[in-house]
Amino acid sequence: MAKEHPKQHSGDDDPRRSIELLWGAHEPGKRGPKPRFSTQDVVAAAISLADREGLSAISMRSVAQAVGVSPMAIYTYVRSKNELLALMFDRVLGEGEMAPPGLDWREALAFMARARWNLAKQHPWLLELALHRPPLGPNLLIRIESVMAALDQAGLGTLEKGLAVDVLRNFIEGALHEARKARSAAQQDSLSDEEWLAAVEPALQERLDPDRYPQMLRLAQARREQRHHAKDPGERFEQGLQVVLDGIGAFIARRGANA
Repeated sequence: MAKEHPKQHSGDDDPRRSIELLWGAHEPGKRGPKPRFSTQDVVAAAISLADREGLSAISMRSVAQAVGVSPMAIYTYVRSKNELLALMFDRVLGEGEMAPPGLDWREALAFMARARWNLAKQHPWLLELALHRPPLGPNLLIRIESVMAALDQAGLGTLEKGLAVDVLRNFIEGALHEARKARSAAQQDSLSDEEWLAAVEPALQERLDPDRYPQMLRLAQARREQRHHAKDPGERFEQGLQVVLDGIGAFIARRGANA
């Protein structure tokens, strides 16, 4: 089984300073010699290192080496690893596409979900960040702002729009983690998912009482008849996305009927 790395926190050392950093107040002071690099250079080097080796490779010393400064000098750009991770997160979010104007609420949410999916494929270390209290930088907030604006046309209240965004975000994060686990299993196990299912299903079916497990037996039968269902995480993401959007649509319709 693949080893799960603990989530790494970002920007929690000093919440106020974290906001100042994320919104631009993060360059070294003006006293003394002019720094050879900018904070953005440091962030770019850290992202490149994380893309190659994962978030576990990120330390103040390793980033200093990647930038070409001494370990002590790196602290003139960022005060801690947590601050660096916050800047990395917001910088990478800025790479993602923004939903174009004119989309309806469903198209806008689907666009956001797919952009986030593609971003995590380019930067898998994003899944190693603990984002219960995400770094509230401009690139995160402008994306939430655009989706909330798209939901205006659905007639939801402000808190209801926030709930819809949270539901979608939770689905995206779960789908990304599931896809990551599937890739990790494929890399570490000699069996593919299909081969694993083919090995366990006959033995399991012998032990499943049809009166007690009718739904599980029907599910197994359906998957045997449609094998592609379990193959591609991207396809499963798209299927799940439509289910979630259908649910949000039903929520919107119910709120409209109540109003």
